[in-house]
Amino acid sequence: MNQTTIQRVVTCSGIGLHSGNKVYLALRPASANTGIIFDIHTPDGIRRVSPAPKAVATTVLATTLGSNGATVSTVEHLLASVLGLGIDNLIISVEGGEIPIMDGSAAAFLELFAEAGIRELPAPRKVMRISRPLELRDGEKYIRALPYAGFRVDCTIDFPHPTIGRERFSMEVTPENFTRVANARTFGFFKDVEYLHSHGLARGGSLESVVVLDDNGVMNPEGLRYKDEFVRHKVLDFIGDMAMLGMPIQGQFEICCSGHQLNNAFLRKAESERALQLIDLSLEEAQNRKTREKRPAYEGSLALA
Repeated sequence: MNQTTIQRVVTCSGIGLHSGNKVYLALRPASANTGIIFDIHTPDGIRRVSPAPKAVATTVLATTLGSNGATVSTVEHLLASVLGLGIDNLIISVEGGEIPIMDGSAAAFLELFAEAGIRELPAPRKVMRISRPLELRDGEKYIRALPYAGFRVDCTIDFPHPTIGRERFSMEVTPENFTRVANARTFGFFKDVEYLHSHGLARGGSLESVVVLDDNGVMNPEGLRYKDEFVRHKVLDFIGDMAMLGMPIQGQFEICCSGHQLNNAFLRKAESERALQLIDLSLEEAQNRKTREKRPAYEGSLALA
């Protein structure tokens, strides 16, 4: 299994969720072993930052990366698409300090990657795999992880709102399955809007980019895309936050009521406690093939007397 990148440069623009300003995005191919890199345009030039748990500057309502005084926020939906589609190497050029919120989901980014195309590179893919059981808990919120040669997420949320309540969703994260969560939009509560605006947040939010709930239900005239759109979006956010390792992650994850802050704290814990193992998938597959070839032909069959 080899690394990938995109075939050609693609661009888009939109509104920043928090600033409310027009922002610009360009995705560029990158060579093998480059990883994911953000080029942040600032008045003082381009500042480069790569996703890493310690590069996360804040997790208030979105995940923000920072380096040398430059930041780029709301990166989780784009990075979820990168991880969900299996893209290993990419240059992300950002003007405006935010990734455009688009419709509040990752749907527009899937279209962008479809336009760009994905190509294989002559280098083996490497992943970070959970190497032992690991748990991080904060009251009723928790993330549990087990070693697993894949990426599986089982997520539960519980909101004291009649339209949401308790929802659960699980999936194997693969390029084929990623569309199950890619269209799920971010959501928020109308009662929080005034507070957010007073703190300079969510100025670009609207019914075109956020599912908004009041005391009676969903305010968006078109309603929900899925009955369980809320938990699907939380899975989308989790995938994007796990992309902060800068390379694919493997493990089996059980999540309850987690958010950006706990997701990032989990990755920091996994790193500090050395619960991640770097795996070369080509070497692993070669080793597995040798193991299979060494097995006796009668293994697993019934001996007849």
